[in-house]
Amino acid sequence: MLVGRTIQGSGGGGIIALTEVIVTDLVPLRERGKWFGFISGVWALGSVTGPVIGGAFAQNVSWRWIFWINMPFVGIGFLMIPAFLTLKYKTGNFAEKLKRVDWVGSFIFVASATSFLIPVTWGNAEHQGVMYPWSHWRTLVPLLLGGIGLIGFIFYEIYVPAEPLIKLHLFKNRSTSATYVGTVFHGMILWCMLYYLPLYYEAVKGYSPIISGVAVVSPLPEPLSINLCQQDLPLLTSEILQFPQTFTVAPMAMAVGFAVAITGYYRWALWTGWVLTVIGTGLLILLDVNTSTVAWIFLNLVPGAGTGILFSAMAYSIQASSPPKDAGFAAALYSFFRAFGQSLGVAIGGVIFQNDMKRRLLRIPELAAKAEEFSKDSTALVQVIKAMPANLPAKAQLIKAYAESLQTVMAAMCGFAAVALLFSLLVKHYDLNVQLDTEQGYVGKKKAGDAAEDKA
Repeated sequence: MLVGRTIQGSGGGGIIALTEVIVTDLVPLRERGKWFGFISGVWALGSVTGPVIGGAFAQNVSWRWIFWINMPFVGIGFLMIPAFLTLKYKTGNFAEKLKRVDWVGSFIFVASATSFLIPVTWGNAEHQGVMYPWSHWRTLVPLLLGGIGLIGFIFYEIYVPAEPLIKLHLFKNRSTSATYVGTVFHGMILWCMLYYLPLYYEAVKGYSPIISGVAVVSPLPEPLSINLCQQDLPLLTSEILQFPQTFTVAPMAMAVGFAVAITGYYRWALWTGWVLTVIGTGLLILLDVNTSTVAWIFLNLVPGAGTGILFSAMAYSIQASSPPKDAGFAAALYSFFRAFGQSLGVAIGGVIFQNDMKRRLLRIPELAAKAEEFSKDSTALVQVIKAMPANLPAKAQLIKAYAESLQTVMAAMCGFAAVALLFSLLVKHYDLNVQLDTEQGYVGKKKAGDAAEDKA
């Protein structure tokens, strides 16, 4: 399972980055938002229908079919790529091209990033409880080695390779660096909301797992996913209840892409997105035991709109502030920082939840003895709450503590969004009317930039 998921993740990660890189290499800067919007819509469709099918298989047939069902779609995509993606390629000896790759830097980066992210995940492994405490050597050693490795990687890239893996000069640009920081916060906040809001609906509102396969992930402009196991199924139930929020993400990303293409300005979208995200995560703090259905529906709309706007706005900011020759690389790095933030989102949210939940339970005499056990796993606690008799006084107290701990998580996300808003103020405006400069293009056809130039 682990080997298969590793291979799957490697391929999927490459597809995410290459999709944006291809658009970057074929479409003029000002028009890219439209195409990124279309990509967002496709991801939205797949993200809604895929988990529905997967959840149905997991419940009624076998969870293995969640993986088997992907094979026909992979085959279709494999056949369509050579048929439709007929591009001009750089000429030259393939062996010589391989020699130019920074293999040592790639190894250091992948090994260090993996070493850093794995303990971040298992230090707060919400699907299975805490595998190892944050103070355990199994968490600290790889975390420290990964951090040291990433620092060493930076120095290696500065002084050793002729063609470094990461073009560090991009970070000398204030706008680029500020947007990358915002990208990490964006991934962190969005993924934290998508993970912990279903817990609110399950544990606090008590919705049942009748439609547990409806939504593993929400319709986002990228394939965010949870490792689906049978013990995850109760979690999936209430993500359908996030649709008031999640159905705003992709449409807003598409709308902003078209708006920026028409106006030629993008900073307004960046600032609007962060303002709405700050307000939206702040509104989510209001979710409690007594929140009505109408209330939580409307409370979910604002953060969905804010995070949706940011997908297109930050993509524009990154590419506008990067040199044209580095635009493809900048897009790939944007995908990495977004995924990095997503990894941090659940971990940081889990730490906040655990600490706050434990503190609250210790104040309740009937639950103090179970404070350590209940607070360490927010997912498992959902089933504990549902199994408790309805007339048990401790159940109401536990639900109240659960809701208040989730409020603390959302308050922290609101604070992170405010910090990201401040960073966004550092972003400068760049002209989007830049001629497309690429050696790529469709075979026998003009590049998009050339066509636009002919019309002018």
